[in-house]
Amino acid sequence: MPAEAGTPSPEAPAAAAAPAERIEVRAVWSQFADLPLAGDADAVLRHGGKVDAHVAIAGDAFGAEGGWTLNLHPELRYGRSANGALGLIPSNTALYYPDSEGTAFDLSIDVTRRWDSGASLTVGKINVLDLAADLPIVGGGGHEGFQNLALALPPSAIVPGSLTGAMLSVPTDKALLRLWVFDPELQSQRSGLESPFADGVGFLGSVTVPARLGGRRGYYAVKLAGSTRDSIADDALPAVLVPPPGAPFGGRRGEISAVIAAYQYIAEYPEHPGAGIGLFGQVYLSNGDPTFLDRSGFIGIAGNPRTRPRDRFGLTYFRYSLTDRLVSALAGRVALEDEEGVEAFYTLALADRLRLTIDLQAVDPAISARDLGVIGSLRLTTSF
Repeated sequence: MPAEAGTPSPEAPAAAAAPAERIEVRAVWSQFADLPLAGDADAVLRHGGKVDAHVAIAGDAFGAEGGWTLNLHPELRYGRSANGALGLIPSNTALYYPDSEGTAFDLSIDVTRRWDSGASLTVGKINVLDLAADLPIVGGGGHEGFQNLALALPPSAIVPGSLTGAMLSVPTDKALLRLWVFDPELQSQRSGLESPFADGVGFLGSVTVPARLGGRRGYYAVKLAGSTRDSIADDALPAVLVPPPGAPFGGRRGEISAVIAAYQYIAEYPEHPGAGIGLFGQVYLSNGDPTFLDRSGFIGIAGNPRTRPRDRFGLTYFRYSLTDRLVSALAGRVALEDEEGVEAFYTLALADRLRLTIDLQAVDPAISARDLGVIGSLRLTTSF
């Protein structure tokens, strides 16, 4: 299915020479232990980890005045995961990028220009997981919150998890407007400049409207995404789901999808600003071929216990459907159906920068021959 890094040494000459406010560095490191508890997967404990560093260099540090920032995001994953052991959708998002097994490194670099109005333009190689991590209520990006890709970075089969392109954000009094133009090919472990836009041009436009229901915050979004691509995004699929040459799928030109999403707090704690409990949900539809997903959705609840506002919990149900034409094209190779599952987690704040998460997932796989699977995970996360 679709779309983390060594921390720079604090003794590096460039960092030591620049004022702290001109170079900001933060990092997060998560270690995972995944164990299949039921289903077809071997009950073998898998251990792996992910490190993400985020470096923001103010423009005046390199002679660019007026709201410029250079952003670097190195990421490193290592070890093993249970991705693919249950369903087609990876159960551990953090250990799926930049590769699904072993040791893998990637680097995203982009430049952002911000104006006094609040508008911003970002150009370069961009890690979309960084944006998904900031979603209200449900966000986490794999290091926090839900671990399954269905929630951490909901697959669209159009927008890759790592992309080369430009993103424009314009806040207004009533809504946040976004427009993206990007290369639809996944750029993970690539510079993003090897063969730009060889597979077509992708776009995304969205409108997010803040609202208050019963005095509580809510956010409601409509998104349209598409591309001029005329081939299946095979870099986001297991080999068994890539149709053979000449198959009656993946030849149509152009694809488009629509998303309606909602995030609504049902409880907020005045004594703990930012903490509360909220409901969330999303519905996705596409026109199919060459997009390998035609519809999907999820609904859930997440938030913080009032008595332990630094802890976090979540419960969700999700369902994803492969495009009917793809299912038909692969019928002679593998029998497929919709994939659905539930995920629940609880994060215990052990210290200011140390969190332990217990995660449980049950998945009815898209591969019909597989049984219902259950996987349990522990995640230890520290930020610095």
